[in-house]
Amino acid sequence: MKKTRIVAETGAGQHGVATATVAAKLGIECIVYMGTVDMARQLPNVYRMQLLGTEVRGVESGSKTLKDAINEAIRDWVTNVRTTHYHWAARWGHTPIPPLWRDFQSVIGHESIEQMLNREIGPGRLPDAVVACVGGAATRLAFFIRS
Repeated sequence: MKKTRIVAETGAGQHGVATATVAAKLGIECIVYMGTVDMARQLPNVYRMQLLGTEVRGVESGSKTLKDAINEAIRDWVTNVRTTHYHWAARWGHTPIPPLWRDFQSVIGHESIEQMLNREIGPGRLPDAVVACVGGAATRLAFFIRS
């Protein structure tokens, strides 16, 4: 599409790091908008983005969090649409976006159940509890508990 830059928004920073990684791999300019409150909480992810050559633009308006970073990313994109991709992460918008997020995020649950039934605990057995770490756009299964 001959676009030379990419913009994104991030709250916890995982999406920003992923976008920065893709931009570095493709050799294109990357700007990630992040509320300054979130930046202070997520300094390691800000550092990772910067190491990858991304400009992290702190957003000082409103609550200085993801909501305001989305606004700034959209402003940038609509004024530079001919040269810029918007790598959208937030789960906002109209159909089909919320159902897509729901369905895609459910994949890890289905895959985890299948793996546990087949290998992890024993054929046909599921754990009594699953403890998960949830944050930003990422969900990781931490460990399984079997009594």
